[in-house]
Amino acid sequence: MPPTGCNSGRDQIKSRIQELIDSSEVLVFSKSSCPYCVKVKDLFRELNVKYKVVELDLMDDGSGYQDMLLEMTGQKTVPNVFINKTHVGGCDKTMQAHQDGLLQQLLGGGEAYDYDLIVIGGGSGGLACSKEASLLGKKVMVLDYVVPTPKGTTWGLGGTCVNVGCIPKKLMHQTALLGTALQDARSFGWEFDENVKHNWETMKTAVNNYIGSLNWGYRVQLREKSVNYVNSFAEFVEPHKIKATNKRGKETFHTAAKFVLATGERPRYLGIPGDRELCITSDDLFSLPYCPGKTLVIGASYVALECAGFLAGLGLDVTVMVRSILLRGFDQDMANRAGEHMEAHGVTFVRKFVPTSVEELEKGTPGRLKVTAKSTESDEVFEGEYNTVLIAVGRDACTGTIGLDKVGVEVNKKNGKIPVNDEEQTNVPHIYAIGDILQGKWELTPVAIQAGKLLARRLFGGATLKCDYVNVPTTVFTPLEYGCCGLSEEKALEMYGQDNIEVYHSLFWPLEFTVPGRDNNRCYAKIICNKLDSDRVVGFHYLGPNAGEVTQGYGAAMKCGMTKEQLSGTIGIHPTCAEIYTTMEVTKSSGGDITQAGC
Repeated sequence: MPPTGCNSGRDQIKSRIQELIDSSEVLVFSKSSCPYCVKVKDLFRELNVKYKVVELDLMDDGSGYQDMLLEMTGQKTVPNVFINKTHVGGCDKTMQAHQDGLLQQLLGGGEAYDYDLIVIGGGSGGLACSKEASLLGKKVMVLDYVVPTPKGTTWGLGGTCVNVGCIPKKLMHQTALLGTALQDARSFGWEFDENVKHNWETMKTAVNNYIGSLNWGYRVQLREKSVNYVNSFAEFVEPHKIKATNKRGKETFHTAAKFVLATGERPRYLGIPGDRELCITSDDLFSLPYCPGKTLVIGASYVALECAGFLAGLGLDVTVMVRSILLRGFDQDMANRAGEHMEAHGVTFVRKFVPTSVEELEKGTPGRLKVTAKSTESDEVFEGEYNTVLIAVGRDACTGTIGLDKVGVEVNKKNGKIPVNDEEQTNVPHIYAIGDILQGKWELTPVAIQAGKLLARRLFGGATLKCDYVNVPTTVFTPLEYGCCGLSEEKALEMYGQDNIEVYHSLFWPLEFTVPGRDNNRCYAKIICNKLDSDRVVGFHYLGPNAGEVTQGYGAAMKCGMTKEQLSGTIGIHPTCAEIYTTMEVTKSSGGDITQAGC
């Protein structure tokens, strides 16, 4: 039986610990040199929470306190955190409680949040994340609000892709391809005497009707999954609280344990006289109530080239004004070939010029505009008259007006992008971000959807799988489509060096093009192989018809580590364009002939 004095000492320590717990809103048992203790104390400082700290290593009987804490809580390590008499635990558990919103509930005396998750943004990523979280049993709200363009254009639920991006773009691209198919049809024996012309209004109405059905479908899906959709603009007012303002100006307030930012991007303007008042962007084009007529497209982004391509395919007079290079960030060999094809099929390129003003010469639908531009290399001035000016010089993240500064979320001041860790978590632990607003990640709809689903499963389903942003296949829907996956040739050279890569390439002539006699050996395919890694394919590039369908399959193969030997050992499907990759033997370094003749 231990001496009475020992029992008395233990009882005093226990009594003192309990007194500290009862009298402190936030209590941290710590050691002054412990980095985990410092991390927890820093968290409370960042949250502006007053806390009491007991530094056990600075006390004479600190080891006795630590032994008693083990007896009372089952935890001997530090930090050991208590909030409002509730034992939270150590560093990891405190940080997790902060992420889960439990910390705020404890600090607020246990008041529950309105929602487990609030998603700000009703685009592809936000919808995917919200639906997945709801399926996992969580209470979820989605807020989505489209700020009208300077022309007054707005749209329904679904984000950029559905309303003013991938979907209407692909449908209008298909419209242009059908025009080419009509021209080809005569060569295949189809006879029709009537004058063929295109009706913009019919196309626009059909495309917008389909988009409207998608908008309605998304609303139904959210309702079926018990996700509360609110058509209001969201803005943070506190770390776990947002203000929602609807189109009539009515404000409501909502709280959540976690937030996902999925606000997407909007087109950038030029900052020159007349740009907002007189020009349109892709946000306006797809629902434009009249045919745009003679059009100037400003920019060399994929949006610029895709829009210029399908407008030219409808028979319009189209000019593209390019400041520097085409498709920045993409393989430049492929980008230039896509541009050359457009130029050969009637699109005019004005290179190395930037616009300085847009003036209205005549009102109308369309009206008449005068564009003045200056050379980037000389004092030369360009002037031209157009019916429509479409600006497509890039997009900016919609993060500047949602109150991120009020809650301390770090944002890249140059472009509004948000840096996140590999779990899409911002520097504020309970706030996450997905989609186009992420810094250094792909701006692609399927990427946002994948990231959103996986994020919800990690947050609420106990999953661990993260979104893989490597070897993401994509396609630019220029008239001659460009599909790619992996590294550009420039990036491969930078990463591995000239001596360590091998580029195999070939021109080809799709069978469908032979009878009409067009674009002979204009299509182009190449792969970039890493010689240091068994000739593994690190870059895949395709310029030709059905690029998305071709690239998707090879994208899966690249995920599996496809090598040149495996490609050469694969039997191709004949006659197809995709089979070119199974027979490709000429390297760029050899300088050999890559033109194709017959089968």
